[in-house]
Amino acid sequence: MRLPLLLASCLFVPLIPLSTQTANAETAVKLTASVDSLANTLTDRWTLSDTGIAWRVKDQHEDHLEFSGEQVSGIIYYGSDEKENLSLQRKIVWPMLRTIPNDTHASLIHDFPLSVSPMITVNGKATNQERVRGIQFDGVLTITSKIDDNVRLSRTLAPSPTAPIIVERFTITNMGTEQVYVGISALDYRVKTPEKEGVYGAYIITARNDRTGMFKLAVGESVTSFVQFKATKQGQQAGYNSSDELVARQAYVSSLKNDLQLETPDPVLNKMFDFAKLRSAESIFRTKGGLMHAPGGGRYYAAIWANDQAEYIDPFFPFLGNKTGNESAINSFRHFARYMNDDFNPIPSSIIAEGDDIWNGAGDRGDCAMIAYGASRFALAYGDRDQAKQLLPLIDWCLDFSFTKMSELGIIASDSDELEGRFPAGEFNLSTNMLTYGALISSVHLNQELGREAVARRYQKQAEKLLHSIESYFGAKVQGYDTYRYYEGNDKLRAWIALPLTMGIFDRKQGTLDALLSPLLWSADGIYSEAGNETFWDRATLYAFRGIFSAAETDTAMRYFKYYSRKRLLGEHVPYAVEAWPEGSQRHLSAESALYARVVTEGVFGIEPTGFKRFNLAPYLPTTWNVMCLNHIRAFANDFNVCVERKTTDFEVRITTAEGKVQTIYWAGDKPFSVSL
Repeated sequence: MRLPLLLASCLFVPLIPLSTQTANAETAVKLTASVDSLANTLTDRWTLSDTGIAWRVKDQHEDHLEFSGEQVSGIIYYGSDEKENLSLQRKIVWPMLRTIPNDTHASLIHDFPLSVSPMITVNGKATNQERVRGIQFDGVLTITSKIDDNVRLSRTLAPSPTAPIIVERFTITNMGTEQVYVGISALDYRVKTPEKEGVYGAYIITARNDRTGMFKLAVGESVTSFVQFKATKQGQQAGYNSSDELVARQAYVSSLKNDLQLETPDPVLNKMFDFAKLRSAESIFRTKGGLMHAPGGGRYYAAIWANDQAEYIDPFFPFLGNKTGNESAINSFRHFARYMNDDFNPIPSSIIAEGDDIWNGAGDRGDCAMIAYGASRFALAYGDRDQAKQLLPLIDWCLDFSFTKMSELGIIASDSDELEGRFPAGEFNLSTNMLTYGALISSVHLNQELGREAVARRYQKQAEKLLHSIESYFGAKVQGYDTYRYYEGNDKLRAWIALPLTMGIFDRKQGTLDALLSPLLWSADGIYSEAGNETFWDRATLYAFRGIFSAAETDTAMRYFKYYSRKRLLGEHVPYAVEAWPEGSQRHLSAESALYARVVTEGVFGIEPTGFKRFNLAPYLPTTWNVMCLNHIRAFANDFNVCVERKTTDFEVRITTAEGKVQTIYWAGDKPFSVSL
């Protein structure tokens, strides 16, 4: 087995040659035909618009999406029934209004059906139907309907970025040839929750509109009224201007487009990436324990997890440069660090209830491996020496903990994995061991940057030994493929066999690639968690994409990635990566969107942090593209662009900083190279 070599200079170049062509041409043709045939079956319900996506409603269909602000989250169920009438329900969550028992799921939640809307009349007659004509999403959700032959109603829903409210703007427009009289009734909806059911006593839930009365509309004229859905503690006086909050939401969405901009010839990928940034960054809640990124989904708020936050999304935030995102990442590591102990008892899997409690129901899931992996990569990409020094004790402790769980065979035990017993994981699983390996590699770079050469050499030796043990213990032929078993006795292919590719280990590359994209694992919805079981989790599919790109199988990876992106962005359930099915009915959990974005940053562009201002780069260009760029990358304490352009015999890679400094590298496209800022 060939090991990646870490040089004293910190310049890390894998010695494993990376071919840009699939090793087995016949297999590549079969895989391409498989995904192309699937792509031919897709029917796009949505289309791209100038700012987002749009659905021209012509049939019955219902969907849901989630959007969030610092004090509220809304899951909006919307669509049209068999008569094209509007269906709408707003499930609104207030994470800091805690309920009893104050556990993981103890956020105040209230459902507002369509009936919780102002009554509208046209020329004195109540409008009993809303015939949906179009729906758009561009960070706010706009539903346009006909409520009369000549009158149009548009509902625009959005969360406030900072206040505990969801706003819904009603815009009524006269589309006819004569003036009309439109009446808007007062909405005064109020619910008081039982005092004994709230951590802070009773909560007051309201829905009220700001403009009522009778309005004469000339041809082409409109009238607007805002409904505000709000919850507060009893006695709390809090007033907000709905129009200002909608404008603030739109400004927030627009601001995210200025950072980490993807430019490719494929508009679907570009738009899906924009939405992935939004869903990643918006789900951050201002709790009494500080800013906390949380998954969402109607269940997971004001809490952090070792996988969703530490492993999945925290390493992404420096690339986006989002201030609240970076602060939430640092805060999550501070919370986990509270639980370090001299006896090496496990750190809890989740810190819940705004930091007041923990959840550890699945035992040790390999959480220290997740935390060390995420924290070491975050520290490098964040590029702040002082912050890195503050993270070192947590990283060191988590690695030390992991090695207390090492067996005589040189592999690391854990009670379960991130699927928490949903599928068998044995005493030793591939995920915990590969994440530990990845944490060691990043920690070598981190310690070299901080001048701890002896520690860096120790971690390098431990990484080499662990990798040998992983190959010896997990390397196996499973269901005819030369790949990895997930645990001892495992005789079915598992989705997480992609992890070695993601960590730069390509010894079983071809067998693993063939297995991942075989009919045993690949499906129309992505990669099955286990062969023979139709359960899928997007996180595993997205890790697999990242690994296949890292293995330089660019054209194969891109075909599958484009298929997946089109399905998630323009298909039947849009516009984000999802959690899982059947569990959760494909909730739009936030960290999955960060994993999507990391397919681009770490997979397509091959950015691998190796220092505070240094990284490896491998921007393998698909053969059908001549150029691609990733602009305004905020990582490594910089603001820079990476563009790669196809030339006659090689590739021209340009790295341009905000100060105008340009590095131009002519690259053969054969292996990663090091870039220093």
